[in-house]
Amino acid sequence: MANPILPGLTGAEQEVLYRKLWQYNEGRPSYKETGAYIVVLPRPGHVNYSLWIYSPITERQSIFYICELTPEAESSLRLASSLCFYAPRRLFMVSYSAKHMQSRGDDLIPFGKYRGHFLHEILSVDPAYLSWIAFKFTPRIPKQERFVQIAQVYHTVHLDFQQRRSRQGVQGRFLGKEGDKVTDLSLTVLKVRVEDDPYKTQIEGTTAYFYVRQVLWLKDRAGNYVTFRIAARSASRESGHLPALEHAFTAGETLHVASARIARTYVTRNTRWTRLNYVKLS
Repeated sequence: MANPILPGLTGAEQEVLYRKLWQYNEGRPSYKETGAYIVVLPRPGHVNYSLWIYSPITERQSIFYICELTPEAESSLRLASSLCFYAPRRLFMVSYSAKHMQSRGDDLIPFGKYRGHFLHEILSVDPAYLSWIAFKFTPRIPKQERFVQIAQVYHTVHLDFQQRRSRQGVQGRFLGKEGDKVTDLSLTVLKVRVEDDPYKTQIEGTTAYFYVRQVLWLKDRAGNYVTFRIAARSASRESGHLPALEHAFTAGETLHVASARIARTYVTRNTRWTRLNYVKLS
């Protein structure tokens, strides 16, 4: 499979990148046996590289979209190789082909709670439902047989990605059990989202008053992950916006929690999270 010319890179830079790709593929079986992951180059109207999968088990079109990567070749290849590292499949970089990569609607869900969504969308939000389609759904017409085959392809992608997560191990630890009180925490903000509190939003006459809250994701000094909400004390006239006098938290900011209660503990994407409530900042 010929290597395409990568936009924005010198010949020497491309040679280094393709050498890394050759080292990544060394020892993996032929794509004719197991299929392959494909990093597709940007194209007019589409600035990002993207990740696809080729599978020999499906008839006709056999290349299926997985997800977006980045606009840069090196970072896209690094991300793709990280996602697929524990898979037996090789990884290639190719130019986009409308003939072989454009969806024909065979991967569009025609029933159930995800009706109208593509299978690749369900891969990231509900892989269990994808597995049900792959192995429990009974096709009634020939078109549905191909639909099930494609679901089985995406199921193998899910298993490959799970290998990476299981081998990386779970990060962090819980700060305690649900209901426990915690005190004197120093936390660094990782991410913030502002959202409306639907239970407090009011309409007086023709004027809406929105009570918003900031959802914070944070990390303590030991690398443990924490999340909680900070509600605005006054109403806003605009949905999703803090009132002018409220403090807007930002990533990188350090917070000191005098006391809080553990509302819940859970694991998501191989990370342990402790959700707090009754938070008192110092």
